[in-house]
Amino acid sequence: MDGWIKQLRYNPLSSLMRSENKALLFFVRRDLLSEKDTPVQDLWNLPVVTKIISKQLDDGAWKYPGGRAHVRSEQNYYQLETYRILGELVEKYGFTREHSAIKRAADFLFSFQTEEGDIRGIYGNQYTPNYTAGIMELLIKAGYDNDPRIEKGFKWLISIRQNDRGWAIPLRTVNAKLDIETMNGDTIKPDLSKPSSHLATGIVLRAFAAHEKYRKSNEAKAAGKLLISRMFKSDKYTDRGDPSYWTKFTFPFWFTDLLSSLDSLSSLGFTIDEPQIDKAIEWLITRQKENGLWELKLLKAKSDKDLNLWIGLIICRLLKRFYK
Repeated sequence: MDGWIKQLRYNPLSSLMRSENKALLFFVRRDLLSEKDTPVQDLWNLPVVTKIISKQLDDGAWKYPGGRAHVRSEQNYYQLETYRILGELVEKYGFTREHSAIKRAADFLFSFQTEEGDIRGIYGNQYTPNYTAGIMELLIKAGYDNDPRIEKGFKWLISIRQNDRGWAIPLRTVNAKLDIETMNGDTIKPDLSKPSSHLATGIVLRAFAAHEKYRKSNEAKAAGKLLISRMFKSDKYTDRGDPSYWTKFTFPFWFTDLLSSLDSLSSLGFTIDEPQIDKAIEWLITRQKENGLWELKLLKAKSDKDLNLWIGLIICRLLKRFYK
C-alpha cells in the first residue's frame, strides 16, 4: 500500500473508482495509480466538453449569465466567465493550448493585460493580483509557461508585493471600498506597508506553484511561509475574513482555503515538518468517512454532483506529494 494511503483511516480508491465520471476516473488512474495508457485528449471529445466549447464566442470568450451593466462592462463580465470556464477545461478535462478553444480563450484574456503587466477589468480600473494570478495559473497549466506575457505578469506580481512578502488587494490597503465609484475611478496604488491578505496571497501562490521556474523562487518561498503562518486564522481584511473560510471548498479552486493552499505548498516543496501543514492534514484526515470520501463544507455543490469526488481526488493527490 502506498505511503500516502497509510496516513488515512480508510482507503478512498474504491469510492473514487466507482465513479461514472470519465474525466475524474482518468485523473484518478493517472495521478493516483500512475497509469499512463490513455491520452488526456480523449477527454476533449466528451459530450459535456463539446457542449461547453459550443458556447464559446468568436472572440474566444464565454458569455456571463446575467450581470449588471452599471457595475462592470459586458467585456469584463465575459472575462470573469472565461476565467471560470478555463478552470473547468484545464483542471477537469486537461485542456492545453493544443486545442483551438484554449488558444482563443488565452488571446481573449491576454487582451486585458496592461502595459504594467497585470490583467485588469474584473475590478474595473483597479488592480487585481488575485484574478491576474488566477488566470495566469490556468494559462501556465495549459502550456503558456514560457509565454512572454506570463513573464510580464510575474514581474508585475513581484513588484506589487506587500513589504511582508505577501499580497493584498491594493484598494483594500488604503481602506477603499470595492464599489461602482471605485471601480470606475483612477487606479489605486497600494500601501505596501500594510499587511498582506492570505486570501490574495494564497491565490497568487497558485500561479507560482504552477510554474517550473517561479515555484523555486525566493518570492514563492517567502510567501509560502507567510501563508502557512496564517492557516486557520482570520484574514487581515474583511473579504472572506472569517477563519471558517479556510474550511469551505470548491474545485476548480477559486478562493484560498486549506486544500488550495496545501496543493500549492506541496508543489513549492514545503513538507509536513511545518507544524501548520501537519495540523491541516490532520484536520482533513479526521473528517474522512467510512466510504473513504470526506465530510466537508462544499461550495457550488449543486452545480457539480461529483464535487465531493473531485475534492477526494485533490486530497489524495496532495497527500501523495507530501508522503512520497
